[in-house]
Amino acid sequence: MTSFSPSSKGRLTDRDQGRFPGETLFERIARAVCHAGCLPRKELYEAWEVARRARRLFRGGRIIDLGAGHGLLGQILLILDDSSPNVIAADTHLPASCAKLHESLIESWPRLRGRVAFEPVTLDAIELHADDLVVSSHACGALTDVVLNRAVAVRARVAVLPCCHNLVANDTGSLTGWVDGALAIDIMRAVRLEQQGYRVWTQAIPIEITPKNRLLMASPVSTDRD
Repeated sequence: MTSFSPSSKGRLTDRDQGRFPGETLFERIARAVCHAGCLPRKELYEAWEVARRARRLFRGGRIIDLGAGHGLLGQILLILDDSSPNVIAADTHLPASCAKLHESLIESWPRLRGRVAFEPVTLDAIELHADDLVVSSHACGALTDVVLNRAVAVRARVAVLPCCHNLVANDTGSLTGWVDGALAIDIMRAVRLEQQGYRVWTQAIPIEITPKNRLLMASPVSTDRD
């Protein structure tokens, strides 16, 4: 039997439903994703691991999923905490199948209907507010900094899983003599957030899902809900 790697970019389909036979929330979400037949396996595991860690810290608020792709991260956040009113999933190139995934999730969670808006726009086009929860999974290179800067500008809570670090465009500080460039970039991001009056949490999702597994979460100190 071949291994079932969570890092695979192969699409989950109905044939995979038997791999998720239980009634845990993750397994129920996984079966809905399988039924949609359009999402890479890796994205399911990434979205779940980011969402459950973010919800341990941040409750409520409108969910703004930037660089959303299929919008699974934002929808899982809403499933985990129904006190959030709605989700805006924004991306410059929304996949045509995002509606198919959304409808599959609605079959199991009808309360999602009418509460998820897909916006085919750039990351700077959505108006943000202080009580929002701004999230992004694998916004490439400097796009992660766009997400962080936009959240900081309105003092919103934020959670990002950076990827595709650009050693030219991104700030490595003076740290590359000690650590690799990608880690230096993420350390500088955490430091800047603290300098801007945020409380920072640095965590990691399982490396078996992605080597780009550093999760950076932050909340303005003045509105920290801990």
